[in-house]
Amino acid sequence: MRVFVTGGTGLIGSAVVAELLGNGHTVLALARSDASALVAEEAGAEPLRGGLADLDSLRAGVAQADGVIHLAFANDFSSPDALARAVAEESAALAALGEELVGSDRPFVTVSGTPYVPGRVSTEADPLPTDGPVGGRGRAVTAVLGLAARGVRSTAVRMPRTVHHQGTGGFAGLLTGIARQTGVSGYPGDGAQRWPAVHALDAAVLFRLALEQAPAGTSWHAVADEGDKVRDIATVIGRRLGLSVESVPAETYGPLGPIFATDQPSSSTHTQQALGWEPKHPRLLEDLENIQP
Repeated sequence: MRVFVTGGTGLIGSAVVAELLGNGHTVLALARSDASALVAEEAGAEPLRGGLADLDSLRAGVAQADGVIHLAFANDFSSPDALARAVAEESAALAALGEELVGSDRPFVTVSGTPYVPGRVSTEADPLPTDGPVGGRGRAVTAVLGLAARGVRSTAVRMPRTVHHQGTGGFAGLLTGIARQTGVSGYPGDGAQRWPAVHALDAAVLFRLALEQAPAGTSWHAVADEGDKVRDIATVIGRRLGLSVESVPAETYGPLGPIFATDQPSSSTHTQQALGWEPKHPRLLEDLENIQP
């Protein structure tokens, strides 16, 4: 099928585009700049110029596609206001994409995060959080899943805190960047909190499977590692960068501090059984060995 992809040139998006093209689909990729358009073309996709805030471009993309995969997000975690703006921008985009798909029975695969459930590993059956710094994303994705009642085969692929490839990406990548800036490989609290993770190439396969197979209104977990201790992640980062490994205040991580400090393991047992998804690429702690000093 012809698939309209937003965020198709990012870490996850570029893997998704390659996975789609390698399995017989064609791709129309939203490109917010000439540079992004060139990257999309070189990957084998057709670029469509426009940003996530350009709702007319989003509607035009949907009109030309048999299905939609949404991955774009501003990823500005510099302040609470910046994060709120990014969430608001994405929420408006999801609403526009969804309305354009109503009544078409076309697939609409959006991205979200695995939920946090106190005291246990979260599963696909758990609802997304709708409060906190990124609660708006949970509300927007819940609305997308609700489009199943309006003739959209809407599904959500929930991503873990770290989506990695060659030692970069996700929360672990943020830890690495902050370690480079501060000279300390830090972790909040005692570091025993667990973060789930997945390799970008494995996640890409799940997005394709959801596009092709997933029933309307369903959620899936792109989780390979149910939960690595943040202290263990920081230890590998510290060794690769030649830095000391220490507990640091949660405030070090700005608006993400409360999330960084939370134990949030997650399971993908149902996803693997129902869709036949099988993670095959290196796990997080192994992949972090690719970090260059």
